Amino acid sequence: MAFKGVDYFAIDSLFGEQELLVRQTARRFAEERALPLIRDCYREARFPHELTAEMASLGFLGANLQGYGCAGMSNVEYGLIMQELERADSGLRSFVSVQGALVMYPIFTFGSAEQKQRWLPLLQSGQAIGCFGLTEPDFGSNPAGMRTTACKEGSCWVLNGEKTWITNGTMADVALVWARAADTGSIRGFLVERGTPGFTASDIHGKWSMRASVTSSLSLADCRVPESAILPEAGGLKAPLSCLTQARFGIGWGALGAAMDCYETARHYATIRKQFDDRPIASHQLVQEKLAWMITEITKAQLLALQAGRLKDQGKLEPAQVSMLKRNNVAIALECARLSRDLLGANGITDEYPIMRHLCNLETVKTYEGTDHIHALVIGEKITGVAAYK
Repeated sequence: MAFKGVDYFAIDSLFGEQELLVRQTARRFAEERALPLIRDCYREARFPHELTAEMASLGFLGANLQGYGCAGMSNVEYGLIMQELERADSGLRSFVSVQGALVMYPIFTFGSAEQKQRWLPLLQSGQAIGCFGLTEPDFGSNPAGMRTTACKEGSCWVLNGEKTWITNGTMADVALVWARAADTGSIRGFLVERGTPGFTASDIHGKWSMRASVTSSLSLADCRVPESAILPEAGGLKAPLSCLTQARFGIGWGALGAAMDCYETARHYATIRKQFDDRPIASHQLVQEKLAWMITEITKAQLLALQAGRLKDQGKLEPAQVSMLKRNNVAIALECARLSRDLLGANGITDEYPIMRHLCNLETVKTYEGTDHIHALVIGEKITGVAAYK
């Protein structure tokens, strides 16, 4: 059954022709290429590498960046791609999000001309994969406490530390590692290539969430990188946080896709599943209430995402607004998954349907790129002027 979209409030009328074309391209990819693979990938806990080249050829990698082979799409168009990819699976969207927002964006924004010329075409084409090393075993929500250090020795920097929960880590050709410079205490970004002595990556196993995504730990033990590895324009914690803002924007759109898939699965199921006098369960008031809640919250989330995209394209979107987008849309997607599982009854726990896969994935999406609690405090600081992080 082809997906026709979820649009209760004629939201499609707010998109331009090019935006709808981009969405249709991403939707066709999700339907024809991703969905036939993703259930087995989730079962096997493997990333669908066979899709990387095609996603690159469609312009999904670094889609909203300009030049270096990038598609130069608007942020709304980029958001629609994230929506359709996460309708297939959060892990697929995470791969594209990390590649574009957490690796290509910082190189594009903070990198040298040589770094941009070398890495951006490779990353855009999928010939190279990147990862973003910020989170540490003891510091997730508080990246300012990071213990990874960078010491200057002659013409080299020596990196020591650990990073964890790193998407794409073991398959990355280049890792953007954030470390505290020993001389100044400032947070700096370093491009560490695969095979650099002292740099190793290992997969995190035993995940019940994001199983179609590679999640890794990174280790740096007297890892020497040249001066040319440092991002020259990235100084202080503001740089990695700005990258996270880019990623959170995509997550806010992506969660919509998961919510739509859960809702549409439950809505269709309710119209064909019959109980009590051979009537579809969709005829029952409690079932309709759950479906009404879902479509209402999805519609509000669509409008929030669209306005965020419009503001971002105008250069007016603030990080605290992105926090609301990410926090709200992931929360309603998670509740849509739970309600949908309820409506499918016992069938909802099987992988014949996508509900439990989305539900498990969204538990991770709720946590990464800033937890629900952290984003609540970001919003709270914005509206009161008082920081409550400590």
